Amino acid sequence: MQYPKIQLAQSVLTICKQNNIKHIVISPGSRNAPLTIGFASDSYFKPYSIADERCAAFFALGMAQQLKEPVAIVCTSGSALLNYYPAIAEAFYSQIPLIVISADRPTSKIDIGDGQTIRQANVFENHILFNANLEENVSVANDTLIHNAIYTAVLKKGPVHINAPFEEPLYDIVSELSVSPKAIEQPKQESVAINWDFLQSSWDKAAKKLILIGVQDQNVIPEHIIQQWNLDPSIVVLTEVTSNIRTSNFINSIDSLITSFTDAEFKMLQPDILISIGGMVVSKRIKKFFRSYKPAAHWHVDLLRAYDTFGALTQHVVATPSTFFSKMTYGQTASNYQQNILNCYNSLREHQAEFVKQAPYSDLKVFEAIFNFIPKNSLLHISNSSAIRYAQLIDMPQDLEVFCNRGTSGIDGCTSTAIGAAVQTLKPTTLITGDISFLYDSNGLWNKYTPDNFKIIVLNNGGGGIFRILPGHQDTEVFNTYFETEHQHTAEHLAKMYDYEYIKAESQADLAKLETFFNSPKKQIIEIFTPTKINNIVLKNYFTFPK
Repeated sequence: MQYPKIQLAQSVLTICKQNNIKHIVISPGSRNAPLTIGFASDSYFKPYSIADERCAAFFALGMAQQLKEPVAIVCTSGSALLNYYPAIAEAFYSQIPLIVISADRPTSKIDIGDGQTIRQANVFENHILFNANLEENVSVANDTLIHNAIYTAVLKKGPVHINAPFEEPLYDIVSELSVSPKAIEQPKQESVAINWDFLQSSWDKAAKKLILIGVQDQNVIPEHIIQQWNLDPSIVVLTEVTSNIRTSNFINSIDSLITSFTDAEFKMLQPDILISIGGMVVSKRIKKFFRSYKPAAHWHVDLLRAYDTFGALTQHVVATPSTFFSKMTYGQTASNYQQNILNCYNSLREHQAEFVKQAPYSDLKVFEAIFNFIPKNSLLHISNSSAIRYAQLIDMPQDLEVFCNRGTSGIDGCTSTAIGAAVQTLKPTTLITGDISFLYDSNGLWNKYTPDNFKIIVLNNGGGGIFRILPGHQDTEVFNTYFETEHQHTAEHLAKMYDYEYIKAESQADLAKLETFFNSPKKQIIEIFTPTKINNIVLKNYFTFPK
């Protein structure tokens, strides 16, 4: 075995092992050499080398998302660390545990003009759960900070930062450890008292109970509870594609329901109690609805956080959704709430399906085709902007596991996150991404770990199609250059550079290529070109098609 000679690095490595931190994503550098030597030399750890720090952090985010445990990211000093920030912010809002370990110059070298040196301590202050700013010498205080950082990442599900200063020489090695930091018992989650009698009484009185489900993993809600929701006439369930729950009695396309609602229909939908679970919600329309037609009560059920997204939050129920809904009784309240809303929804879906059949070739038609061909029981990552919004409109297979970086809703790391997730699952994995998102994170393809069953679907509409969907756009030089970002780039040369098979589709007939694309055993990119100036018109007509 080889260990770094620097004792502080030995302490970091030993405490990571004591806390079962196995997966380490390392970006090459010199100042972090003591950490790299230790993590790469010890067979206990599973190290990955990703050169671009921004991509490395999102790659680790995707891994942690699938592993349901912390992943460590390790970098050198200076601006390398700042490139982690987009993924750290995403992890903070998406409640994904990341352990950031940065090598630093000694304190005496900061702000004296030394190279590759910035103020690294507390650099992520606004979006980090714990800062462990270590001293150069080995100490019990340092060990405690490292332990507490890791515990915080586990218990609070988010990013933490361990900043470790190292003095040269950096590459010296020894055959035995010279430190023995003590293991510390992990603190337990504190319980919070819940007034179950009050919740049950309020629940029983409500004739209109609306359950809104944001981002969450599969199987969070047991099947018997889902069946209770289906059978209770006072319950309406709104889901998003990232909720990973889809049944015929739920409103699985929120925007398809409410976009054309009248005031009377909005009042019919307005609940007595709104119960929200899961993470961030994609639909801007449902946010606007709840802010305008506020529920009498809004309960958010989550062990850690409750955002007042709609300005109506009255109760943070500190429990798991499974625990909460297992406590409630069902079918006690006479109501026609569920039936009224389902009647509206089913009627609208019939008209929308008719529209999609006759619609011209466009992004909407592409999404319909994708979900006709995508393999069952597979994992799907969807990039932000227009891609996730189109996915919200189309019925997709129930067993599809869907993810999207909705913590900050950025396009900056969608490809890297999807590849990190693909590395940690046996399921075939597909990324659906727009052209701008794909090009923006093209360094995400630069790794040696991508499995052969990974597929990328690039929707190339020649620019930022999301800005044509949003109200107020006009075809002007300013809009086309600075908002939509017109371009003629394609994915073909990137596919060749990174050893992906490349397929091109340019018409409705070409969408049949999706069948062979999904059936191929090799990693592939299919680039589907759609008409820039038709997509937004088709989408607008989808919502205004006669009832």
